[in-house]
Amino acid sequence: MNNTEIQSRLISWYDRNKRPMPWRDCGDPYKIWLSEIMLQQTRVDQATPYFNRFIDHFPTVHDLAAADQQEVLKVWEGLGYYSRARNLHSAAKLVVDQFDGKVPDSWDEITELKGVGPYTASAVLSIAFQKKYAVVDGNVIRVLSRYYGIEENVRETKTKNSIQEYADELIPDERPGDFNQAVMELGATVCTPSNPECGECPLQPGCVAFKTVKTDQIPYKSKKKKRPHHHIGVGIIKQPGDDKVLIALRPDDAMLGGLWEFPGGKQEPGEELPETVKRELHEELGVEVSIVKPFMKLDHAYSHFKITMHAYLCELQSGTPRPQSSQEVRWISIEKLADVPFPKANRRLTEKLMNLNKGQQELEI
Repeated sequence: MNNTEIQSRLISWYDRNKRPMPWRDCGDPYKIWLSEIMLQQTRVDQATPYFNRFIDHFPTVHDLAAADQQEVLKVWEGLGYYSRARNLHSAAKLVVDQFDGKVPDSWDEITELKGVGPYTASAVLSIAFQKKYAVVDGNVIRVLSRYYGIEENVRETKTKNSIQEYADELIPDERPGDFNQAVMELGATVCTPSNPECGECPLQPGCVAFKTVKTDQIPYKSKKKKRPHHHIGVGIIKQPGDDKVLIALRPDDAMLGGLWEFPGGKQEPGEELPETVKRELHEELGVEVSIVKPFMKLDHAYSHFKITMHAYLCELQSGTPRPQSSQEVRWISIEKLADVPFPKANRRLTEKLMNLNKGQQELEI
């Protein structure tokens, strides 16, 4: 098939089969930009309820720009990769201040926005403004590598660049945004990683992987390095005489920046976990604590490492908590823990604390 036929087949298939999405065919560059930021690390079905909630809170870029970062992170809470939210918030302020509240429609201007790299810029410019930029994500890589029979490792930059060249050659002058979405949609729903539905694919007649029976081998992706595993000791300090506990605000430039957490850190070799908690709280807060009892143990996975978090109820022995490695520390009542943004692992601790507090069960501190 030549490029014109590929374009025609994909667009026709897309018009018949595209899934409904709240940002699709909306014509609003702000919503399209937001959706692309959310979809960077998240599946459509996971992102959709967060998108709807975010738009309910911040229906325009002006609303987002005017919001407090803590409010933005709270609405984003649970979606993960929180630098996306911080960058989006910062970029919204720039859009309002420098672009009169209009999402930029040129490559040079839109790539000035924090969090907008080549992929996101191509997606927004093509979908929102019908500019001729080809997008290449995991779905596109799978579709094109199978169609053209590309067997090289798709983790390598050389292979990705080759696929980008194919995508650039295919992108049509008319409806470039729909074409990009068509390739991504095909990869998400038909040309799936395993058991692709080749009988439903509009590109099957020209697909090299189908013809050579290699859809289970293409794309070839080298194995990821094994993710390291860390044990984390965390202290829950309860203020004597009331139901307040101590939380700390992570620095904006750190992982999970702008979110609150119970202070603690990584276990060192040969160190018992209660000693980890004591050491970390001394280093982070300048206080001495005693361990009352274990509170909760949980496992959590991030993109590049895994953790087992061990939380302990603690009693303050000496010192006044001060932020030495965080932005701020705060005593907060247990019932108010739901009002501030926490990372997912810490949120599980707050939920247990709030449930115990609602049941008026004694935390024995």
